[in-house]
Amino acid sequence: MSLTARKFTHISAAEYLASDNDGQMRHEFIDGAVYAMSGASARHGLIRGNVFAFLMTKVPDTCQVFTAELKLQVKTNETERYYYPDVFVSCDETDRDPYFRTSAVLIVEILSPSTERLDRTEKFEAYKKSVALVEYVLLSQDAMELEIFRRRTSWQRELFLRDSIVTFESIGMSTNVETFYRRVGLETAAP
Repeated sequence: MSLTARKFTHISAAEYLASDNDGQMRHEFIDGAVYAMSGASARHGLIRGNVFAFLMTKVPDTCQVFTAELKLQVKTNETERYYYPDVFVSCDETDRDPYFRTSAVLIVEILSPSTERLDRTEKFEAYKKSVALVEYVLLSQDAMELEIFRRRTSWQRELFLRDSIVTFESIGMSTNVETFYRRVGLETAAP
């Protein structure tokens, strides 16, 4: 999802949560600034659906899988942010606020021309501050490519292509990268 024009100059996190939970329009909150979320392409939605469907059938029963309809809070002593990751997994059974989660172990963002810079920089830097996060995944929407960054490797980039098997250590499962591109329209593209 991409961020669009700023709606408010500055509001508190409590004001943001009160207004964003009405279900009319989603906004991300970044240290007092609120940004409206724009829509996504069909390809983006299909990839997100494939990731969600795979994870929902595979994660341990103690984990929950969410799409961009639920916020993820990233809070430190200096900052407070609420993002809508494309897909994320939370396995903390005490983390059950009805409007957001705080302890994602796996976050997946699908790259598009309008979101790639933000997903690779600002969001990634914020997500790394979450002590629960084990893995951050970026999926291209234009090629069968998956990048994974793991805390245990100091967030070094690992690239997986179309026929590669990727293992998500945070939830103990593996799959072929093609799993996430089913019926997306990239199946006949050259490897």
